[in-house]
Amino acid sequence: MLAHSPPLPLIVDHFGLDDHTITAEEEEGVLLALQHRDRVHRIRLDMPIPHLQRLILAMDGEFPMLENLVLMPPDKRDTGLVLPKAFQAPHLRHLILVNFAFPIGSALLTTGVGLVTLFLDYIYPSSYFRPNYLVDRLSIMPQLEILGVSFHSPTPIREFKRQLLQTPVRAHATLPNLRWFDFRGVSANLEAILPRMTTPLLEKLQVIFFNQLTISIPCLLQFMNAATNLKFTSAEVTFDDGIMNLRLYPREGAVLNASFIRVGCPHLEWQLAVAVQILDQLREILSAAVYLTFKYGKDVSSLSSDNETYLTRWREILGSFSNVKTLRVPNALVKVLSHALALQSDEGELSEDLLLELMELEYVRTDEVKDAFAAFIIARQNSGRPVTVLRG
Repeated sequence: MLAHSPPLPLIVDHFGLDDHTITAEEEEGVLLALQHRDRVHRIRLDMPIPHLQRLILAMDGEFPMLENLVLMPPDKRDTGLVLPKAFQAPHLRHLILVNFAFPIGSALLTTGVGLVTLFLDYIYPSSYFRPNYLVDRLSIMPQLEILGVSFHSPTPIREFKRQLLQTPVRAHATLPNLRWFDFRGVSANLEAILPRMTTPLLEKLQVIFFNQLTISIPCLLQFMNAATNLKFTSAEVTFDDGIMNLRLYPREGAVLNASFIRVGCPHLEWQLAVAVQILDQLREILSAAVYLTFKYGKDVSSLSSDNETYLTRWREILGSFSNVKTLRVPNALVKVLSHALALQSDEGELSEDLLLELMELEYVRTDEVKDAFAAFIIARQNSGRPVTVLRG
């Protein structure tokens, strides 16, 4: 039927199904449509890797009209998908690839001048390209508005440092239209990329780090400082099963965050240690936050309000927010934060410069914590910096 139909644009779309399955008849129809390369404007395929790889192999040639390509297997396996070497799409504007292996010099990235959206998600380990290569490819994409780079698993730090010594990052990418940057990997990889990127209009930044004992992010601080549109006044710190989240919102009550930093780490002790590292290094920009909310999604029984190490880390976390005026504390954290703040008072006087701008403290009062924060409140009153307690 396609052979005798008018030369109308073709859209190949098998995407968003709950079970991600594809029948033999549907697969045959997609293969038939892919034979009409000069008519295909959009391809979106979401299906298990074996089926997806068979259809990808049929994309062996140039698709001169293709503007939108999304290839997304639901299962992230240890087998990286591969595009045919002959595949080209010179007018591509939106590209999202998940679980792919990219050969160095892939024509898809060397001819992406018109790309507006680029997501390379779960890049397969065997094709982890060096930062210099990535920045060099980005430098030819001035129209890019959305960029996402996500690695399948962490690159060993020793191997990554060896690569940087062999090939220092010298390329530079100016992305005058980039609004959204999304990264998932190790901090060393991000730190190698950011100094070589100029993004004057950036409005949204999302970073997910693999579990690391040490996170050093001076370039991330400089990058965020330089992004004049990346504004926020509200911060949210969450400790949950396996993750620590920092979300920064442009204003109080905003639904969409401007910045998002997540670190995967299984235990609360690790999460607190990671939070101290990240927040301390970002305290210069965190001074813009006037609203601070803590969230806690773990089992309350795992939290100790008497552990001196925990309490010290909580005080260090609070100390990174120098201009907070409103602090919101969930039930699970009332005891531990009350004890942490009580340790800063000595005979009713403040002994540390902590939360000096705080005006409101909000938490839900229960019989178990009805006298929470009493020592802190008294110390603040005696110092001439009273705090209003709002109890739900």
